[in-house]
Amino acid sequence: MNRRLTQRGRERRQQLMSYAITRFAENGYHPTSVAEIVHGLGVGKGVFYWYFASKEELFLEILRDAQRQLRRRQEAAIADEPDPVRRIELGIRASIAWIDENRDVVKLLQFAATEERFAPVLRRGQDVAVADTARHVKEGIVEGRIRDLDPFVLSHAVLGVAGHLAREFVHERSQSVDDVAEAAVAFCLGGLMGSPPD
Repeated sequence: MNRRLTQRGRERRQQLMSYAITRFAENGYHPTSVAEIVHGLGVGKGVFYWYFASKEELFLEILRDAQRQLRRRQEAAIADEPDPVRRIELGIRASIAWIDENRDVVKLLQFAATEERFAPVLRRGQDVAVADTARHVKEGIVEGRIRDLDPFVLSHAVLGVAGHLAREFVHERSQSVDDVAEAAVAFCLGGLMGSPPD
């Protein structure tokens, strides 16, 4: 639903999303109702439907917003870094830190991956992330610092390793963000830059 919102309207919309994230993460998507969300915030259903056409639209917007936030975090970490390999490292570290700081959202992303109706939004987000990473990988290949392999395969590998390690060891096992990031960076950069086996 595209509405021009005032500052107050944007804040109210964000309140609905933030509260819904907590409820969905605690109770699950299916058991959580619009009535529960509005009751918890002390607003009427009309307020909810002013901003979102349905619970599904709300959830989809939470997923899109999470992907935008992660991308902004990565872009801020990379900033004006000229070295493509260093940009990949900073992006990995920023991603793992974001996953640690957004545990409820990570639960929702994991749930969304199990539901076909949310797949297109997740796919679009993944495509953007791969394209962003591939840009740095291609620069590293041109500079002769990264092995001359398919940059999109390498980008999927970097994102897959970083995401899996963050979810498994930071999110699930509460291990040190810095230690997990260090392992992810060592593994990914070693794979990107290392010599192929004889």
